[in-house]
Amino acid sequence: MKILDWYILKRYLQTFFVMLLLFVPIAIMVHVSEKIDKFKDNDVPLDAILPFYLDYTIYIGFLLFSIFLFISVIWFTSKLANNTEVIAMLSSGISFYRYLRPYMIGATIIAFIALVGGMFVLPAASKGYNEFNFKYFKGGLQKAQQTSALYKQVNDNDYIYVSSYDPAKKMAYNFSYEHFDGNRLVYKINARNIRWIEEDTLYRLSGYKKRVIEETNDSIQEMRRVDAKFPFNIEDLSVVNYMAETLNYNELNDFIEKERQSGSSLVNNHLLVKYKRISLPVSVFILTIIAVAVASFKRRGGMGVNLAFGILIAFTFVFFDKIFGVMAQKSDFSPMLAAWLPNIVFGIFAVYLLNNAKR
Repeated sequence: MKILDWYILKRYLQTFFVMLLLFVPIAIMVHVSEKIDKFKDNDVPLDAILPFYLDYTIYIGFLLFSIFLFISVIWFTSKLANNTEVIAMLSSGISFYRYLRPYMIGATIIAFIALVGGMFVLPAASKGYNEFNFKYFKGGLQKAQQTSALYKQVNDNDYIYVSSYDPAKKMAYNFSYEHFDGNRLVYKINARNIRWIEEDTLYRLSGYKKRVIEETNDSIQEMRRVDAKFPFNIEDLSVVNYMAETLNYNELNDFIEKERQSGSSLVNNHLLVKYKRISLPVSVFILTIIAVAVASFKRRGGMGVNLAFGILIAFTFVFFDKIFGVMAQKSDFSPMLAAWLPNIVFGIFAVYLLNNAKR
């Protein structure tokens, strides 16, 4: 690479990481000031707080990744433009695309960090952050679970349903278990409640009723209490709603397939997490192009105008990302489209700005 490439690349990376080092500690201080009373009320030990804030640093860094990147590129490119360095570069005969090359190299480095970090580093941080958050701030991990009207497909032939589930007691209510042979119902078990007995490694059903479907007459068996074994884990009735965020890419794919086979209502949420991890590195290139196209030329009002525009664009991108994410979680909107639509919209915007900048 030439001196020009090294000069811009160095400024690109330095400004981005300095931006992270400046704003993440501010976010931590704001969080501490908001939660200090809860730390005291819950007697949270120091050896739990310190690892939490390490996880929080990684978590918040990825959460605000797009904003940090965009503002950092706007910032140092505006400084280059105000010092007439950009005009000098372009006046020397190099094309705008050639001027853009070191930015794309920097974006590739940051995108690689985002890809690897999102696949393998962020999941561990998300697990620590969410577990601490629910344990000390939100009343326990059970608050992170869906506990009513739960349905699961155990395998090709067995289905279960419960009206409610208590994760702390490992007990479910209004339990129903259906066994099929093809399309024919073979038997159905109902119980007022079902509880996992850890020491005996079995399930205890109260208000037990089993109905066997026969060709002529059905047989019914009723008992006050029955101990039995079933081919499912009661904890799988309701996984924590942030589970997908805590798994690396390979584990996430296996988990999604398992959840899809079981008929989970949270499959779209899990798919959204997967697709966002893939789309984030692509957004690095798109936001870099927009930032360069906006900030490479002097404007009346100086850097302030560029920064204001940059902040507006960055928060609009995050807004679109959140809106489409909620749509995918709460409706039948495609999670793949929800993850990629902000990139598509802003990608078109980037092409438009780039064509204008070349002129």
